Amino acid sequence: MRYVILGPGAIGATIGGRLAAGGCDVVLVGRGEHAAAVKRTGLVLAMPDRVARLPIPMLTADELRLTAADVLILAVKSQDTAQMLNQLAAVAVEDGTCVGDLPVFCAQNGIANEDAVLRCFDRVYGVCVSLPATHVEPGVVVASGSPVSGVLQLGRYPASPPDDVARAVAADLDRCGLTSFLRADVMPWKRAKLLSNLANALQVLCTDGLQRHAHAQGALGEVVARLRGEASACFAAAGWAVTDTRAYQAGTGGFQIVTVAGRSRSGGSTWQSVERGLPTVETDFLNGEVVRLGRLHGVPTPVNGAVQARMAEITRRSLSPRSLEAADLLAG
Repeated sequence: MRYVILGPGAIGATIGGRLAAGGCDVVLVGRGEHAAAVKRTGLVLAMPDRVARLPIPMLTADELRLTAADVLILAVKSQDTAQMLNQLAAVAVEDGTCVGDLPVFCAQNGIANEDAVLRCFDRVYGVCVSLPATHVEPGVVVASGSPVSGVLQLGRYPASPPDDVARAVAADLDRCGLTSFLRADVMPWKRAKLLSNLANALQVLCTDGLQRHAHAQGALGEVVARLRGEASACFAAAGWAVTDTRAYQAGTGGFQIVTVAGRSRSGGSTWQSVERGLPTVETDFLNGEVVRLGRLHGVPTPVNGAVQARMAEITRRSLSPRSLEAADLLAG
């Protein structure tokens, strides 16, 4: 079994790096300066106990050739899923296997990727990722979790009991410095993760956005509560189950975030995209997903809508990062 990591950023490179360091066959599929740096000198994966330079093969999408034994780990940001699916459609598979027959694990934030992938692939698995990692420098990823790099919930999409592929992947992850749990229905876990990800944009937008959202007070605390309340109302209107907070914390709390090689973790995935100067961020598939659900089910989502609109201004460079007060997001 070979693991093909599609999008070796903070999450993908940590998963792929851990698997490769544990003896699994891994190939990375990336682009830009990051791919070029890894091709030249290998992937640098900084962890609490060591800094490893891993000679994992790095390919661009047009160089990729697949085999019937491949397991695809989709770790691109949600806004890049459609482009990756289009690229995969053109990739040749040995032995005449159809690319759509390969298993795909969606190790991504948001709750829309699995459904999108299901249009093109028969075997789709959701992955609820709790993994503190940072990627802001080409060729380098810092994984800050200890004693394991992260905790992953795995499950077939749509819901069904774990199969042999999921069990084999979970066994490799557990052996290679990650913790995994097999779920008959992983989507309630991913919806619970979305509730926490709704505050990601605040790290970019707000002057005080880097304080811990779980303990935020004042206007920032009110924004966080409103974001999550709107989402919960949308989930209820859709008739969707959500893993409750206590069970979610118990199931994802198998690590601590520590300083690695003198580097403290400064922000989450949305902050990292802005820090790297990327032209898009995942907000449309986090807060924007709540707005979409609200429109479908007649649930007002004004605060998620305000966050989505302001993040669009950030990507258009018409608003400077960390220039808003949290109360500005409640004004409308």
